[in-house]
Amino acid sequence: MKTVRIGCASAFWGDTTTAAAQLVEKGNIDYLVFDYLAEVTMSILAVKRMRDPEAGYAPDFVNVLEPLLAEIKRQGIKVVCNAGGVNPAACRDALNAVAAKQGIELSVGLVLGDDLAPRQQEFRDADVRDLDGNEALPGQVVSMNAYLGALPVKQALDAGAEIVLTGRGVDSAVVVGPLMHELGWKADDYDLLSAGSLVGHVIECGTQCTGGNFTDWESVPGYEDMGFPIVEVSEDGSFDVSKPEGTGGLVTPFTVGEQMLYEIHDPRAYILPDVVCDFTQVKMEQVGENVVRVTGAKGLPPTDSYKVSATYPAGFRATAMFVIGGIDAVRKGERVAESILTKVRNIYKKEGFADFLATDVEILGGEAMYGPHASAAARGTREVMIKIGVKHADKKALVIFSKEIAPAATATTPGVTGYFGGRPNITPMPNLFSCLVKKDLVPVTVDVDGDVQSTVIPAEGGFEPSLVPEDVPGELPGDIDDPVEVPLVKLAVGRSGDKGDHSNIGLIARKPEFMPYIRAAMTADTVAKHFAYLLEGDVQRWELPGTNSFNFLLRHSLGGGGVASLRADPQGKCHAQMLLDHPVTVPKDLADTL
Repeated sequence: MKTVRIGCASAFWGDTTTAAAQLVEKGNIDYLVFDYLAEVTMSILAVKRMRDPEAGYAPDFVNVLEPLLAEIKRQGIKVVCNAGGVNPAACRDALNAVAAKQGIELSVGLVLGDDLAPRQQEFRDADVRDLDGNEALPGQVVSMNAYLGALPVKQALDAGAEIVLTGRGVDSAVVVGPLMHELGWKADDYDLLSAGSLVGHVIECGTQCTGGNFTDWESVPGYEDMGFPIVEVSEDGSFDVSKPEGTGGLVTPFTVGEQMLYEIHDPRAYILPDVVCDFTQVKMEQVGENVVRVTGAKGLPPTDSYKVSATYPAGFRATAMFVIGGIDAVRKGERVAESILTKVRNIYKKEGFADFLATDVEILGGEAMYGPHASAAARGTREVMIKIGVKHADKKALVIFSKEIAPAATATTPGVTGYFGGRPNITPMPNLFSCLVKKDLVPVTVDVDGDVQSTVIPAEGGFEPSLVPEDVPGELPGDIDDPVEVPLVKLAVGRSGDKGDHSNIGLIARKPEFMPYIRAAMTADTVAKHFAYLLEGDVQRWELPGTNSFNFLLRHSLGGGGVASLRADPQGKCHAQMLLDHPVTVPKDLADTL
């Protein structure tokens, strides 16, 4: 079968600049892909474009590619990335300029149509509501972008583009588009599109599938030179995950499996623009050193809508951080933080300012993120970092707050020190608004070297909830003779992440025979009770029998999520690590083998 080799060189805007060279020089790849965008990134880029019409894209991409262009051209590597942000044309111009200096001719394709901000009033007039159907589109949005799919990327490649630049699209589109182009997959080959989407999902976070962010971190060599992922995809949708020879990292069914579960909702119905994916029967097999084969993804027809994310101004935020050391550091920190906020509120009353929109105090080092599960030993620590996060509608009010942090060193408890960075910075605070927009309302075009063509996107959808396979829990362990408790980490690995204000936790049993014990102990209700101090919603659990794993969705668990959250962990990155301490009841003879 024909295969395509794809390497991913960026997980986010700000990722290491060494990855692209590693993959070009050592990867023997056909495609080099990059992922730069997140919801808040779109807001930042939109503001930059307002100030400068030539800005609004990720300049890192051009800087990283510039020294590699000649070698990319020589090897015939094609490049697909979403660095276009809110200004793909300016990104193309900048790329062409650096190529021209080297005497290199490039055919560059643009995917256009995701930017809906100029049409925001149209959608406001149509009473577009958020995903929960409650909130209307805010009065003024800074950015508003549809998550486009893979078809326009394929069309640009079909037209001869060597480099394809997109704005906002679903992260996996930079991978699925090349696979459709190279392997002849059609828009209704749903199982293949689901497999391709899984390829993209596995590699979109770079080294997170090659040993980064892995539970068993001590088993991972070479953090200083982590290998970025390479996937070799076959016509039938099966694929191998690996990394360049001689690089650091680790590729196993657990490192790849953790990434499959990262930041998803229902694994039976992971909704993307081109397909609704079912990952419950996916299987992973170690077929070589640092090589894992993945098979078994299934697909359903897509919906008739795009997910659209908008950002809008919601006041200002500031975060103060300083150290307290010595006896009773945690209690001193709590007292100092309380006194600062009380004093500032008194000033607000005197000067006519409204109260804070929100405040959040965390004593870092005292296991603040653990809430009621913090250990007594942590409460007794003798050095902590105090974090006070605040929101306010008026920037002037936060200037007052910023000026009242340093005086705590002379006016409160002993041991106040370490004001890293000086006075807290005050920054605008964008909030996220997510909604659905019918595909037939979003015209998409492709521009390859100035030749602009419309893209035909199937808009009828076809997804029906009744098509989603039933979630059938497996067996429970029954009566356990001589029961003992062990921490969950002895039985499973786990990873967590965010989806807006929701977090997810994926757990993979270390051995299939551990599944009944994990299933019995880690119910949705158990997880909800464990995180009750963070939750404002419910918890749902699904099983993935193919990988002996579970996925939990914790709704409204992040204090608003992203930059809207004042928490030290606004993206739920620690939630899995915190849950892995949870006790699980097993037979003593099994516990003795762990």
